[in-house]
Amino acid sequence: MSTFVKIKALKPSLSQSEAKLADFTLKSGAKIRGLSSIELAKSAGVSQSSVVKFAQKLGYKGFPAFKLAVVDALNEQTQEDTPLSNEIEQNDSIAHISEKLIANQQATLVATSKLNTPELFEQAVQAIKGAKKVMVCAIGSTHTMAQDLTLKLQKLGVCAVTHVDELSASSYIATMGKDDLFICLSNSGTVKSIVKLAQQAKANECQILALTRYGHSELATYADSCLYCIQEAEAVKHSAVLTRASLGYLIDVLFISLAQSNLHWQRRADRSNEYMSDMLNI
Repeated sequence: MSTFVKIKALKPSLSQSEAKLADFTLKSGAKIRGLSSIELAKSAGVSQSSVVKFAQKLGYKGFPAFKLAVVDALNEQTQEDTPLSNEIEQNDSIAHISEKLIANQQATLVATSKLNTPELFEQAVQAIKGAKKVMVCAIGSTHTMAQDLTLKLQKLGVCAVTHVDELSASSYIATMGKDDLFICLSNSGTVKSIVKLAQQAKANECQILALTRYGHSELATYADSCLYCIQEAEAVKHSAVLTRASLGYLIDVLFISLAQSNLHWQRRADRSNEYMSDMLNI
Protein backbone atom coordinates (compact mmCIF):
# COMPACT_ATOMS: atom_id res chain seq x y z
CA MET A 1 0.00 0.00 0.00
CA SER A 2 1.33 3.44 -0.95
CA THR A 3 2.66 5.50 1.95
CA PHE A 4 0.77 8.51 0.61
CA VAL A 5 -2.52 6.56 0.68
CA LYS A 6 -1.82 5.54 4.29
CA ILE A 7 -1.09 9.12 5.30
CA LYS A 8 -4.23 10.51 3.68
CA ALA A 9 -6.35 7.80 5.29
CA LEU A 10 -4.89 8.47 8.75
CA LYS A 11 -4.81 12.26 8.45
CA PRO A 12 -8.10 13.00 10.26
CA SER A 13 -6.86 11.14 13.36
CA LEU A 14 -3.34 12.61 13.53
CA SER A 15 -2.00 14.83 16.30
CA GLN A 16 -0.86 18.39 15.52
CA SER A 17 2.79 17.35 15.09
CA GLU A 18 1.84 14.30 13.02
CA ALA A 19 -0.41 16.45 10.83
CA LYS A 20 2.54 18.77 10.10
CA LEU A 21 4.65 15.79 9.04
CA ALA A 22 1.77 14.45 6.96
CA ASP A 23 1.35 17.76 5.14
CA PHE A 24 5.08 18.05 4.50
CA THR A 25 5.29 14.49 3.18
CA LEU A 26 2.28 14.88 0.87
CA LYS A 27 3.33 18.30 -0.46
CA SER A 28 7.13 17.95 -0.47
CA GLY A 29 7.74 14.21 -0.48
CA ALA A 30 10.58 14.51 -3.00
CA LYS A 31 12.60 16.56 -0.50
CA ILE A 32 12.58 13.69 2.02
CA ARG A 33 14.92 11.72 -0.28
CA GLY A 34 17.84 13.82 0.90
CA LEU A 35 16.85 14.58 4.49
CA SER A 36 17.86 12.99 7.77
CA SER A 37 15.28 12.57 10.52
CA ILE A 38 16.70 15.67 12.25
CA GLU A 39 16.47 17.71 9.04
CA LEU A 40 12.91 16.52 8.37
CA ALA A 41 11.90 17.45 11.91
CA LYS A 42 13.35 20.94 11.43
CA SER A 43 11.69 21.39 8.02
CA ALA A 44 8.29 20.33 9.33
CA GLY A 45 8.61 22.26 12.60
CA VAL A 46 8.40 19.25 14.93
CA SER A 47 10.72 17.28 17.21
CA GLN A 48 12.87 14.39 16.01
CA SER A 49 10.94 12.02 18.29
CA SER A 50 7.75 13.06 16.47
CA VAL A 51 9.32 11.93 13.20
CA VAL A 52 10.10 8.50 14.61
CA LYS A 53 6.61 8.14 16.16
CA PHE A 54 5.02 9.23 12.87
CA ALA A 55 6.96 6.58 10.97
CA GLN A 56 5.93 3.92 13.48
CA LYS A 57 2.27 4.99 13.33
CA LEU A 58 2.39 4.32 9.60
CA GLY A 59 3.67 0.82 10.32
CA TYR A 60 7.42 1.30 9.74
CA LYS A 61 10.12 0.32 12.22
CA GLY A 62 11.83 3.69 11.99
CA PHE A 63 12.74 6.66 9.83
CA PRO A 64 14.97 4.75 7.32
CA ALA A 65 12.11 2.38 6.44
CA PHE A 66 9.70 5.31 6.19
CA LYS A 67 12.08 7.18 3.92
CA LEU A 68 12.42 4.20 1.58
CA ALA A 69 8.63 3.84 1.49
CA VAL A 70 8.25 7.50 0.52
CA VAL A 71 10.75 7.03 -2.31
CA ASP A 72 8.80 3.97 -3.51
CA ALA A 73 5.55 5.94 -3.33
CA LEU A 74 7.06 8.76 -5.39
CA ASN A 75 8.22 6.28 -8.01
CA GLU A 76 4.76 4.76 -8.40
CA GLN A 77 2.77 7.94 -7.91
CA THR A 78 -0.06 8.43 -10.40
CA GLN A 79 -2.67 11.07 -11.04
CA GLU A 80 -5.04 9.34 -8.62
CA ASP A 81 -2.57 9.70 -5.75
CA THR A 82 -2.98 13.48 -5.59
CA PRO A 83 -4.95 14.80 -2.61
CA LEU A 84 -8.60 15.57 -3.24
CA SER A 85 -8.90 19.32 -3.89
CA ASN A 86 -12.16 19.63 -5.82
CA GLU A 87 -14.18 21.29 -3.08
CA ILE A 88 -17.51 22.49 -4.39
CA GLU A 89 -17.89 26.26 -4.12
CA GLN A 90 -21.06 28.27 -3.55
CA ASN A 91 -21.03 29.75 -7.05
CA ASP A 92 -20.18 26.57 -8.97
CA SER A 93 -22.41 25.81 -11.94
CA ILE A 94 -24.20 22.47 -12.22
CA ALA A 95 -21.62 21.44 -14.83
CA HIS A 96 -18.75 22.22 -12.42
CA ILE A 97 -20.51 20.43 -9.54
CA SER A 98 -20.87 17.36 -11.72
CA GLU A 99 -17.21 17.42 -12.81
CA LYS A 100 -15.94 17.87 -9.25
CA LEU A 101 -18.16 15.11 -7.87
CA ILE A 102 -16.93 12.69 -10.53
CA ALA A 103 -13.29 13.60 -9.86
CA ASN A 104 -13.71 13.27 -6.09
CA GLN A 105 -15.58 9.98 -6.28
CA GLN A 106 -13.08 8.51 -8.73
CA ALA A 107 -10.17 9.46 -6.47
CA THR A 108 -12.05 8.04 -3.47
CA LEU A 109 -12.66 4.69 -5.21
CA VAL A 110 -9.00 4.40 -6.25
CA ALA A 111 -7.78 5.23 -2.74
CA THR A 112 -10.24 2.79 -1.15
CA SER A 113 -9.07 0.00 -3.46
CA LYS A 114 -5.46 0.66 -2.45
CA LEU A 115 -6.30 0.49 1.25
CA ASN A 116 -7.89 -2.95 0.96
CA THR A 117 -5.83 -5.94 -0.12
CA PRO A 118 -7.37 -9.10 -1.63
CA GLU A 119 -6.46 -10.83 1.64
CA LEU A 120 -8.65 -8.42 3.63
CA PHE A 121 -11.59 -9.03 1.30
CA GLU A 122 -11.02 -12.79 1.52
CA GLN A 123 -11.16 -12.63 5.34
CA ALA A 124 -14.44 -10.77 5.14
CA VAL A 125 -15.87 -13.21 2.58
CA GLN A 126 -14.97 -16.21 4.74
CA ALA A 127 -16.47 -14.57 7.83
CA ILE A 128 -19.81 -14.11 6.03
CA LYS A 129 -19.76 -17.60 4.49
CA GLY A 130 -19.08 -19.16 7.89
CA ALA A 131 -21.88 -17.36 9.74
CA LYS A 132 -25.25 -18.91 10.54
CA LYS A 133 -26.85 -15.50 10.75
CA VAL A 134 -25.62 -11.97 10.13
CA MET A 135 -26.67 -8.62 11.53
CA VAL A 136 -25.59 -5.42 9.78
CA CYS A 137 -25.66 -2.18 11.72
CA ALA A 138 -25.02 1.52 11.08
CA ILE A 139 -26.61 4.82 12.08
CA GLY A 140 -27.27 8.15 10.40
CA SER A 141 -26.63 8.51 6.70
CA THR A 142 -24.60 5.29 6.72
CA HIS A 143 -27.72 3.27 7.62
CA THR A 144 -28.80 3.22 3.97
CA MET A 145 -25.52 1.47 3.16
CA ALA A 146 -26.25 -1.13 5.86
CA GLN A 147 -29.65 -1.72 4.23
CA ASP A 148 -27.99 -2.12 0.84
CA LEU A 149 -25.49 -4.69 2.16
CA THR A 150 -28.27 -6.58 3.96
CA LEU A 151 -30.40 -6.77 0.81
CA LYS A 152 -27.43 -8.02 -1.22
CA LEU A 153 -26.69 -10.73 1.36
CA GLN A 154 -30.36 -11.75 1.42
CA LYS A 155 -30.30 -12.14 -2.37
CA LEU A 156 -27.57 -14.75 -1.93
CA GLY A 157 -29.60 -16.59 0.70
CA VAL A 158 -27.55 -15.38 3.67
CA CYS A 159 -29.66 -15.03 6.82
CA ALA A 160 -29.02 -11.30 7.25
CA VAL A 161 -30.97 -8.54 8.99
CA THR A 162 -30.52 -4.88 9.84
CA HIS A 163 -32.31 -2.68 12.38
CA VAL A 164 -33.30 0.97 12.22
CA ASP A 165 -32.42 1.72 15.84
CA GLU A 166 -29.75 0.72 18.33
CA LEU A 167 -32.19 -0.72 20.89
CA SER A 168 -33.60 -3.22 18.38
CA ALA A 169 -30.07 -4.08 17.29
CA SER A 170 -29.01 -4.63 20.90
CA SER A 171 -31.99 -6.90 21.49
CA TYR A 172 -31.12 -8.98 18.43
CA ILE A 173 -27.45 -9.26 19.44
CA ALA A 174 -28.65 -10.93 22.66
CA THR A 175 -29.83 -13.86 20.48
CA MET A 176 -26.50 -14.19 18.66
CA GLY A 177 -23.51 -16.38 19.49
CA LYS A 178 -20.14 -17.67 18.35
CA ASP A 179 -21.47 -18.96 15.02
CA ASP A 180 -22.93 -15.56 14.07
CA LEU A 181 -21.47 -12.42 12.52
CA PHE A 182 -21.98 -8.77 13.46
CA ILE A 183 -21.12 -6.36 10.61
CA CYS A 184 -20.80 -2.73 11.69
CA LEU A 185 -20.38 0.28 9.42
CA SER A 186 -18.84 3.40 10.93
CA ASN A 187 -16.58 5.71 8.98
CA SER A 188 -15.10 7.31 12.10
CA GLY A 189 -14.97 4.15 14.22
CA THR A 190 -15.89 6.23 17.27
CA VAL A 191 -19.72 6.32 17.25
CA LYS A 192 -20.59 5.38 20.84
CA SER A 193 -23.70 3.35 20.07
CA ILE A 194 -21.94 1.29 17.38
CA VAL A 195 -18.97 0.69 19.66
CA LYS A 196 -21.35 -0.39 22.43
CA LEU A 197 -23.08 -2.85 20.07
CA ALA A 198 -19.66 -4.22 19.10
CA GLN A 199 -18.86 -4.69 22.79
CA GLN A 200 -22.10 -6.62 23.28
CA ALA A 201 -21.44 -8.76 20.21
CA LYS A 202 -17.93 -9.53 21.45
CA ALA A 203 -19.30 -10.48 24.87
CA ASN A 204 -21.56 -13.00 23.07
CA GLU A 205 -18.52 -14.38 21.23
CA CYS A 206 -19.83 -13.21 17.83
CA GLN A 207 -17.41 -12.66 14.98
CA ILE A 208 -17.19 -8.97 14.11
CA LEU A 209 -16.48 -7.42 10.72
CA ALA A 210 -16.02 -3.64 10.71
CA LEU A 211 -16.20 -1.36 7.70
CA THR A 212 -14.42 1.67 9.08
CA ARG A 213 -11.57 4.12 8.59
CA TYR A 214 -7.99 2.95 8.23
CA GLY A 215 -5.88 3.10 11.39
CA HIS A 216 -6.56 2.70 15.09
CA SER A 217 -10.08 3.29 16.35
CA GLU A 218 -12.11 2.01 19.29
CA LEU A 219 -14.37 0.04 16.95
CA ALA A 220 -11.43 -1.63 15.20
CA THR A 221 -10.16 -2.98 18.54
CA TYR A 222 -13.27 -5.20 18.79
CA ALA A 223 -13.25 -6.35 15.16
CA ASP A 224 -11.92 -9.73 14.07
CA SER A 225 -11.51 -8.36 10.54
CA CYS A 226 -11.78 -4.94 8.91
CA LEU A 227 -12.34 -3.36 5.54
CA TYR A 228 -11.22 0.23 5.32
CA CYS A 229 -13.09 3.21 3.90
CA ILE A 230 -11.72 6.64 3.12
CA GLN A 231 -12.23 9.49 5.58
CA GLU A 232 -11.54 12.41 3.24
CA ALA A 233 -12.88 15.93 3.62
CA GLU A 234 -16.24 15.95 1.87
CA ALA A 235 -16.73 18.05 -1.27
CA VAL A 236 -19.83 19.46 0.44
CA LYS A 237 -19.84 19.59 4.26
CA HIS A 238 -21.95 16.95 6.01
CA SER A 239 -22.97 15.40 2.69
CA ALA A 240 -21.33 11.97 3.19
CA VAL A 241 -20.99 11.77 -0.62
CA LEU A 242 -17.48 10.34 -0.51
CA THR A 243 -18.21 8.16 2.51
CA ARG A 244 -21.06 6.49 0.61
CA ALA A 245 -18.85 6.06 -2.47
CA SER A 246 -16.13 4.39 -0.41
CA LEU A 247 -18.53 2.13 1.49
CA GLY A 248 -20.43 1.33 -1.70
CA TYR A 249 -17.23 0.09 -3.31
CA LEU A 250 -16.51 -2.22 -0.35
CA ILE A 251 -20.07 -3.57 -0.33
CA ASP A 252 -20.09 -4.23 -4.08
CA VAL A 253 -16.74 -6.04 -4.05
CA LEU A 254 -17.96 -8.14 -1.12
CA PHE A 255 -21.23 -9.02 -2.86
CA ILE A 256 -19.62 -9.95 -6.17
CA SER A 257 -16.87 -11.96 -4.44
CA LEU A 258 -19.45 -13.86 -2.40
CA ALA A 259 -21.59 -14.59 -5.47
CA GLN A 260 -18.61 -15.85 -7.46
CA SER A 261 -17.46 -18.07 -4.60
CA ASN A 262 -20.60 -20.23 -4.64
CA LEU A 263 -22.53 -21.37 -7.73
CA HIS A 264 -25.61 -22.01 -5.60
CA TRP A 265 -25.50 -18.42 -4.35
CA GLN A 266 -25.14 -17.12 -7.92
CA ARG A 267 -28.31 -18.98 -8.88
CA ARG A 268 -30.14 -17.57 -5.86
CA ALA A 269 -29.13 -14.03 -6.87
CA ASP A 270 -30.30 -14.66 -10.44
CA ARG A 271 -33.62 -16.05 -9.22
CA SER A 272 -34.04 -13.10 -6.85
CA ASN A 273 -33.53 -10.67 -9.73
CA GLU A 274 -36.02 -12.61 -11.86
CA TYR A 275 -38.67 -12.50 -9.13
CA MET A 276 -38.12 -8.76 -8.59
CA SER A 277 -38.43 -8.19 -12.33
CA ASP A 278 -41.70 -10.14 -12.38
CA MET A 279 -43.06 -7.98 -9.57
CA LEU A 280 -42.17 -4.79 -11.44
CA ASN A 281 -44.01 -6.02 -14.54
CA ILE A 282 -47.29 -6.76 -12.75
